[in-house]
Amino acid sequence: MYRRLLVPIEQPADVEPLLRFAAQLLDADGEIRVLHVIPTRSLPEVTRRWRASVNIVVPAHETGAALDIRVDPEVRSAADVAGEILDSAETHHVDGILMTLRGSARRTRSIFVGHTASSVLHHAAVDVLIVNRLALVEKKVPRILVPTFSSTPSAKALKAAEEIALYGHGTPIVTLALGARDGAVPEPATRSPRGLPIHHKHSAFSEAILGHRHRLPELILQAAARLRYGLLLVGEESIRGEGPLLTRRFLEELFRRAPCPVVAIRG
Repeated sequence: MYRRLLVPIEQPADVEPLLRFAAQLLDADGEIRVLHVIPTRSLPEVTRRWRASVNIVVPAHETGAALDIRVDPEVRSAADVAGEILDSAETHHVDGILMTLRGSARRTRSIFVGHTASSVLHHAAVDVLIVNRLALVEKKVPRILVPTFSSTPSAKALKAAEEIALYGHGTPIVTLALGARDGAVPEPATRSPRGLPIHHKHSAFSEAILGHRHRLPELILQAAARLRYGLLLVGEESIRGEGPLLTRRFLEELFRRAPCPVVAIRG
């Protein structure tokens, strides 16, 4: 799916799980660029953190060798972390950025307010995939659920689901159309471009409920819980002329409340 993925990493503990997740989406001849940004220009602090960055660079090489994929680590320093990620993405001509969230309870109750991922998500010229912590912990996904508020999920979401399913040796894929009670019933099972079966489900809600954007994450999680999902993969789409689905508020609510692995893809 991607020939060159950029994976910004903040802490050493994130190296192995993020690279393993990225490997699922990488083309056979693809490569991963690991980027660690030291969030300061203060020379003494930069020097100290630069030395400590070996704890990210070395595991990145080791994980790449274990996965048999090319991994190129890079360390930069900048006050604007999001800007540095976007600059690296442009400089190295990547076609996707994969990152996770790490909120700060000391500064804010919101995992997105002032968060690097928010800026990258809304300003990147390439695909951006944001994963929650549970998506990095699970070793095997029992089922991939792709929800949509239109007739079909986004093509990028389905493509990502297919890649993850193939990596998992045929993990089941289910699309979930969330619409009005008088909406059309989705078609029976179909197949992905590479031959994987895709099952289509429909969950009906009243127009009044669907009209409240702040409730959309709740509707997704309620409907998904009934299908015993293993991975929730949400793609970008427009909501009845009201703008894109993957707003900061939507993602904030979804990531905060989801008791399962979640991936949001915008591109």
